[in-house]
Amino acid sequence: MLRRDFLCSLAVGLAAAGQTRKHNIVLILADDLGQRDLGCYGNRYFATPNIDRLAAEGARFTDAYAASPVCSPTRAGILTGRHPVRYGVTDWIPGRPSHEKGPIRTPRTKTELPLEEVTLAERLKGAGYRCAAVGKWHLGGEGFSPLEQGFDLNIGGTSSGSPPRSDTPYFGPYRLPNLEGGPGEFLTEHLTREACRYIRENSANAFFLYLSHFTVHIPLNARPEDIARHREKSAGRYHPVYAAMVESLDESVGQVLKVIEEAGLKDRTLVIFYSDNGGLRYEGTSKEWVTDNAPFRAGKGHLYEGGIRVPLLVRLPGVVRPGTVVSTPVTSVDLLPTICELAGVPAGEVDGVSLMPLLRGSRIRERPLFWHYPHYSNQGGEPGSAVRLGPWKLIRFYDRPRQELYHLGKDPSETTNLIEREAAVARRLAALLDKWLKETHAILPERNPGYDPSWPGWGLTGAEKPTPPTR
Repeated sequence: MLRRDFLCSLAVGLAAAGQTRKHNIVLILADDLGQRDLGCYGNRYFATPNIDRLAAEGARFTDAYAASPVCSPTRAGILTGRHPVRYGVTDWIPGRPSHEKGPIRTPRTKTELPLEEVTLAERLKGAGYRCAAVGKWHLGGEGFSPLEQGFDLNIGGTSSGSPPRSDTPYFGPYRLPNLEGGPGEFLTEHLTREACRYIRENSANAFFLYLSHFTVHIPLNARPEDIARHREKSAGRYHPVYAAMVESLDESVGQVLKVIEEAGLKDRTLVIFYSDNGGLRYEGTSKEWVTDNAPFRAGKGHLYEGGIRVPLLVRLPGVVRPGTVVSTPVTSVDLLPTICELAGVPAGEVDGVSLMPLLRGSRIRERPLFWHYPHYSNQGGEPGSAVRLGPWKLIRFYDRPRQELYHLGKDPSETTNLIEREAAVARRLAALLDKWLKETHAILPERNPGYDPSWPGWGLTGAEKPTPPTR
């Protein structure tokens, strides 16, 4: 990989050569938000008019994926454009160790995004952009914060993946970098105010705003009046607290869009809305369901579609035709090359491809998408790897060794395993996956010689969980 200092100096030269005003970049990242949590993706219970407006004014991707079924790897992939397996961030940070009596030993994840990786902020900063990270970071602590990864400003970002601990999560008092909330102050609203202030103060400059919300991550909490409103009308069909959290996220998006427009920046601002993994169906051994990803199977922590299929909305006036729907499969590592192409800076050696052709109404070549999650998840997911090519998806599990093959076009719920019926397709995808795992130097789980057959496992499996209401 090219050295960081060479890339930055090259970007500075390119910036000096260009005279036209660059596009601003606003990337809004939700935490644990499922694709089916939004009205524009079919939800009939949650009100998301501002996010739906993004879809109406831009492009909605139906087959967008996170690089991982959990947060930290996806966030790393977004900021580097490279598969997180390449630099060892394969689980949420700090992850969980293998159980001494389990059937396999799972690899440990790195606990930070390595400084050797060149981030999106570093590439844009070298081209004259001002860069701010507002909200959740979860890619390392001291020495590995946003300030060490190319951002000029860090508001609220720490090594933690959850909101500040308190008796009332998401409400003050709380203390984060450059952010302190008083009693009763709602964290989601506070982060939004800081993001809007940054846009106003930098309206004369080219800027990159990375607004990374903690919501809708557990612990679940929202304003009492919003919870009461949903509890009254939910009739057990959905989680009232979760619904209120989704709507608070939507309100945040609306405020950001309003500030962009009031500042006269709409026509030269790229707005991307995304999530770091699929919706949380349940956590640990709790039988309380949180959200429903139907028709997709399972949820966060699983390599099934419910764990990795996410919303992706892109607004770029003058480029993206309003109401565009894109069905081409895309993934997290595609965001960096897309943004770099728009900004006119080199993307470097990345695994992703620019989505600008899709945004302009053209096509990109068909390619396989890959995942490597060699860990047990807090949500009952098994260690595994996966590949999708066209409508076909192969999942390889390591805990109880097996492979599963699904045709997502005919079976998006992944109910019918075609591994034996479509043996030739399975062999082809397995070969692609083997090659990718070797090329990326992926660390695989190993059999545990101390395995105790009486070990009960990490928790309940997806099949043992209650089925949430049908939308």
